[in-house]
Amino acid sequence: MKKVFSTRYSENAVSFSLLLLRLVAGGLMIPHGFDKLIHFVERAKDFPDPLHVGTVASLSLVIFAEFFCGVLLVAGLMTRLVVIPLLITMGVAVFIIHNGDVLGEAEHATLYLSAYLVLLFTGPGKVSLDRMLGN
Repeated sequence: MKKVFSTRYSENAVSFSLLLLRLVAGGLMIPHGFDKLIHFVERAKDFPDPLHVGTVASLSLVIFAEFFCGVLLVAGLMTRLVVIPLLITMGVAVFIIHNGDVLGEAEHATLYLSAYLVLLFTGPGKVSLDRMLGN
C-alpha cells in the first residue's frame, strides 16, 4: 500500500509506461488507417479536405499517418519523427474538422493528440527499435 502513495518512480517503470503508451496509441490508430486504405476508392470521393490539397491527397496523408506511422510507432522506430504526422492529423481532426470541441465530438482525437505529444517530448523509452539501434 505504501508504494501506491509514493511519488518516487523507477526508470524501468517509465520505460514500461512509454511502451504501453506506444502500443495503445499506435495500435488503436492502425485499424483506422487500414480501413481507409482498403476502402480508398470509396472514401476518396467524399473525404474531407480541410487543408485544400484535394480529397485524394488528404486521404492519402491521413492513411500515411494513421496506418504507416502507427505501425512504426508500435515498433518504436523513428518515434519522434513518426508522431509528427500523427500530431498534425489529430490536430486537424480536433481543431478544424470538429471545431475544437475537445469534450464532445473531438474527444477521441484529443486523447490521441495528447498521447502523441507525450511521445514527442519523451521519446520511445528503452523497449523500442530506436533504442536497439542506438538512436
